[in-house]
Amino acid sequence: MSGDQHYYLGSGDHVTLHGGSGNVGIDKRVTPAPDLAPAVQEALRALLSLVQELRAQVPQAGAVALDDSLPALRAEANVPQQERHRALYAVAGIAATFGALGVPIVEAVNKVLGLLGTQ
Repeated sequence: MSGDQHYYLGSGDHVTLHGGSGNVGIDKRVTPAPDLAPAVQEALRALLSLVQELRAQVPQAGAVALDDSLPALRAEANVPQQERHRALYAVAGIAATFGALGVPIVEAVNKVLGLLGTQ
């Protein structure tokens, strides 16, 4: 094989094979997410509590959508920042559809985003 060849796998992996032989595997090491500041951890715990309260009051489809985001909202979750942000935006969007019931969640999401420096 001459030159680099790139492959994009269904798992989301991007693999580059460099020219020559000896390509023997995929390095699956992941850089761990940075530790969160205590204020961010506390804000995430408060948000998680609000989301769990809302979950009990929404239709099944809304509850399932919230459930999809819960793992990334846990303060102790070791998730990439992009995944956490995606979950925060998803929860805020879902909460916004429930009017006054969702306002505290949208505010809590905005607080977390502000603490993360992304707002």
